[in-house]
Order: sequence, then structure tokens, then C-alpha cells
Amino acid sequence: MARHLITSAIPYINGIKHLGNLVGSQLPADLYARFQRARGNEVLFLCATDEHGTPAELAAAKASKPVAEYCAEMHGVQAQIAEGFRLSFDHFGRSSSEQNKKLTQHFAGRLADAGLIREVSEKQVYSNADGRFLPDRYIEGTCPNCGYDKARGDQCENCTKQLDPTDLIDPRSAISGSTDLEVRETKHLYLCQSQMKDQLEEWIDTREGWPILTTSIAKKWLTDGDGLQDRGITRDLAWGVPVKKGTEEWPGMEGKVFYVWFDAPIEYIAAAQEWVDAGKGTDWERWWRTDKGADDVRYTQFMGKDNVPFHTLSFPATILGSGEPWKLVDYIKSFNYLNYDGGQFSTSQGRGVFMDQALEILPADYWRWWLLSHAPESSDSEFTWENFQASVNKDLADVLGNFVSRVTKFCRSKFSEAVPEGGAYGPSEEALIETLTTRIRAYEGHMEAMEVRKSAGELRAIWVAGNEYLQEAAPWSTFKTDPETAAMQIRLALNLIRLYAVLSAPFIPDASAQLMQAMQTEDDSWPDDVPAALQVLEPGHAFTVPEVTFRKIADDEREGWQERFSGVRS
Repeated sequence: MARHLITSAIPYINGIKHLGNLVGSQLPADLYARFQRARGNEVLFLCATDEHGTPAELAAAKASKPVAEYCAEMHGVQAQIAEGFRLSFDHFGRSSSEQNKKLTQHFAGRLADAGLIREVSEKQVYSNADGRFLPDRYIEGTCPNCGYDKARGDQCENCTKQLDPTDLIDPRSAISGSTDLEVRETKHLYLCQSQMKDQLEEWIDTREGWPILTTSIAKKWLTDGDGLQDRGITRDLAWGVPVKKGTEEWPGMEGKVFYVWFDAPIEYIAAAQEWVDAGKGTDWERWWRTDKGADDVRYTQFMGKDNVPFHTLSFPATILGSGEPWKLVDYIKSFNYLNYDGGQFSTSQGRGVFMDQALEILPADYWRWWLLSHAPESSDSEFTWENFQASVNKDLADVLGNFVSRVTKFCRSKFSEAVPEGGAYGPSEEALIETLTTRIRAYEGHMEAMEVRKSAGELRAIWVAGNEYLQEAAPWSTFKTDPETAAMQIRLALNLIRLYAVLSAPFIPDASAQLMQAMQTEDDSWPDDVPAALQVLEPGHAFTVPEVTFRKIADDEREGWQERFSGVRS
């Protein structure tokens, strides 16, 4: 039994995320976690909310709530929505947890002892209008590299170039829009990433089979301009992890907190400790420390391309720099952007369909199927309402749902609500089993390789194979002259429904559970032996005709949704 540690990029606390965020990390991570569990492997799937920094303070102020109260409330909201999308986290933690606070301070102490943190007196941007220092992400302007006019002071989202606020053309406060900015002196700690350039490059070169997108971004950051830059890890803020060197005070750093990018990835580790402390598991160190058994763990991270630099360079620099035997990531599955109907999804601008709104319209499986089957892997992809409607109607309703409905209703009308016996399989049935075996092995290969779209395509082809067999066998016609053969055909088709439920569960877990319940079986064993898998439901086994598995989306519904989400969310 293999052991899989899986994490997805942790969503920021300030508000509900849109569908682009979902498909860029959490949803494909859930797909992979569910698949590995179905194969009998041991999985620890962790996520959390990213709760520190200026955005949390501002969102709390806007909501007229203390920041700690706001974060606790929004964590509950995000956890509930994640459950609505059936994201199967073993633990959904919080970066503001006591576990993460202590672990972040521990790492800072280790890095300081290793000579990898230096104190810098620097000049930072102060907004007179806002009465505060502006963190990099809250200074906006035009990127000097690509001309994008909403670049932030730490990184341009458009070209991913690392920036300093002073690099920006026409900088302004992202809080108030004010250009009344001045530079003031303050003292901060920097992580000496530049000292680790060779070690990081050597480490990246040992990672096998990373997606081109992941590797190209990491290499670009390593070689761009002056190479890997040292980076500030503290901020003049009230909300965050207080700066300490382990358990000791850090002279000169009183009243400061660690920068959110430093403590947030450490929450991946802390979430495992939270998982144990919450009574959900035991021995979190066997997942995270190679001296405690984590050397046989396969660690996979899922994230959007904008998160790649921090996860390929900065977080590994923290781990490697500590000199302790922590588990490093083996594979990073990164995604491009999902665009929305001719533009971009945007949390800050309220553009697109957000996760809570999606669940108000349709059950999770409809969204899961479309998003995963159109995952932006090799390039950006685009959500359109026409494409969504067509995919749901053709794939889910016409192919899978129609197969289930035809088979169960025909059996009930001509035989009973029990699996009929019939004779032995003939050439058509053997050919179908051979086709299914080939396709299921291909499906497994794509899932193991985290090729999300290819996996969805292969799963659909497996559904199609059953439909083509049903059309060719035509048991409704066969029944008129040869009821025994028709019974055999339906016996096979009923077993196909159970097989489809098992194979489809990582993509559409609710529909899978519904089909398993209709087939009145709890046997969800993976079809390593396809012929045996198609004999699980024996003659006489009772079943029920399920409710409609997937309904079609009507044109007027689609037009209404298109109109409703054509603007921005208030």
C-alpha cells in the first residue's frame, strides 16, 4: 500500500472563491486523493485557509468585525462550501492556528541559526491617506516588464515577474487608490534565498517528470535578472504570527509579524498536527519527517501557476535551510488559468461564478465534471455557458444518465427489480470486456500521471462503450425472440452500472453513491479484474430504479444564468 501526502494551495480568507480557484488546485487535488483511496492506498489530504496579512485586516474592517472573529467565521464558510463540492480533505486547517504559529517561529529560529536570515534597514512605501505602511501586495501600478496595469508590488500576475514596489510605474495604494505615497525607513528580516540558489537548482533537477509549466516557471525565477533574490519575511502589521526566534524574543522585531507568504506554506505541515490534535489521526510526523517514516511518502502539491514560484523556491528554501529532515514535495501539478466568458475570473473584481453561487444553481457533480474535463492544464481554458450546457447534456445526461435509466427501467418492466440470469456471454460481450479492460488500464495510467483532461476523456469513453454495446445488443428487440439472451445482456448492463459508479466516483462522487445505492451494493472494489468486476451483481440480486441521475439544462435556464452572471458580484 503506497502512502500519498496531498496538499492543494490554501485559499485566502477574504471571501468566497470562484470556479477558477477551485479547478486550479482544490478540485484536481480531490480527484487525485479519491483515486488513490479507491486503489487502496493510504492518503492524507490537507488544506487550510490562509488567514494573515493586510487583506484579512481590511476585509474584517469592511465587515466591522475583529479580524480574529472575521477569520473564524470565513473559515467556517469556506469549509462548508468545500463540503458542498465534496472536497474530501482529511483536515481543513487554519494558518492562524497555534500549531502554525509555533512551527513558523521554529523555522525562523532554525534559519537564523543557519545564517540564512539577515536584518535589513529598508525603505518601504507609506500611504499618508491610509496612515500605514503598504505591504507589497497592496501597492499597484504598471509592470515595467510587460505593461500590465494592475501589477502588485511583489509580483506581476500577468508575466509572473518578481517585483519590488519601487519598480512599479505610477504606483498607487490598492486600499484607497491614493498616489500620496512616500518612502519611510523601517527594519525587517530577510530570508537569504540567494545563498541557496545552487542547492535549490540541484534539488529541482532531481524532481522527476514535473509538468513543463511548473519547471519553466521555477527555472525562469532562478535565472531571471540577478537570479534568486533575498526576500523580506516580516511586516509592520498587527495581525499575523509574532516574530520570534523559536521561543525567544527577537530584539528589534517587537510588534512585527511574519510575512504571510512565509507562514502560509508552513501551514501545510501544521495542518497535519492540527489533524492529530483534533483526534482525526495519529502520528503526523510519519507524514512530514523523513526520520520518522516519511521517506516512503509520495508528496504531491496542486496549485495555479501564480503560486509556483513560492512552492518551487521559497518554501523549499525554508525547508532545506532549516537543516532538519522534513519531507519535500515530489511532484507539483500546476494549472493555467480558467477564464470566464471572454474575460478573466476575478475575486477582487467579483467577476465570474463563485463557489457558493454555483451550488445554488446545480449540484456539485455537474460543476465537478465540467471543470475537471476542461481543466486548464497545457494552456488557459475558458468557461462559457454554452459549453457548460452542452457538456452536461451530452456527457452526463445523454451518455451516463441515459444508460442507467434505459437498463434499469427495461429490466423492471420485462423481468423484475432483480438481476436476471440468462445464458453465458457471447462474442459481443467478450469484445466489450476486452475494450473496457484496455480503457480502464488507460484511465488508471492517466489518473496516476495526474492528466486530468485525459482521465475525463477516457472515463467518458468507458461510458460510451456501454452505450454502444447496448445499442448493438438491443435487448428490447432480442427479448421478443430470445428472452434468455436478453436477460444475459441486461445482467451485464446492470453490472456495468456498478462498474461505472466505482470508476466515476473520483469525478462525480454523489452520482456514484446514488448508483451504488440503486444497485444495492457496498462493493466498491476497484476493477483490477474486469471480467470478475462484471460478475459482482449475481442473478437474483435486487436493485431499484434510481431517480434521474443527471437532468438536462434547458436553453432558457442557460440564458438566465448567462444574464445573471454577466456583470460583477457585489
